[in-house]
Amino acid sequence: MLKVVFDSTTLVSAFLRKGGATGALLERAVQGEYELYLSEVIIEETRHVLLNREHLRLHFSYTNLDVEEYVTLLRASVRLVSNLPTITVCRDPNDDIIIATAIAAGASHLVARDKDLLTLVTYQGVTILAPEAFLRLLRERYPA
Repeated sequence: MLKVVFDSTTLVSAFLRKGGATGALLERAVQGEYELYLSEVIIEETRHVLLNREHLRLHFSYTNLDVEEYVTLLRASVRLVSNLPTITVCRDPNDDIIIATAIAAGASHLVARDKDLLTLVTYQGVTILAPEAFLRLLRERYPA
């Protein structure tokens, strides 16, 4: 079974656009099509962005309770990774934590919208894809 890590931008997108590619990916993870791994750092960054980014609040209607319920669902639905290795590969140290989560999980794929992560393409055996590309891969692997 595929082991996959999402970055926080993917998780934010899944929350805001449940009918989009990221929402479909999260639903497929919950259904057991692949194993989704996250670290507390990724979950907390997702929570922080959803609670504190004013531009999101202006364009999307959701409550703080909606965010807390989403974070609770994530914690209950994914495999949490700890003991992350220290790596320095990205311009942004926050991106290094995402890659460290993928390495600690033994993930085959990292799904991200972050351009700095996507430009890496692969790192230590982890393929880095945009959500739409990963959704195509799943549809090819598991046709309906």
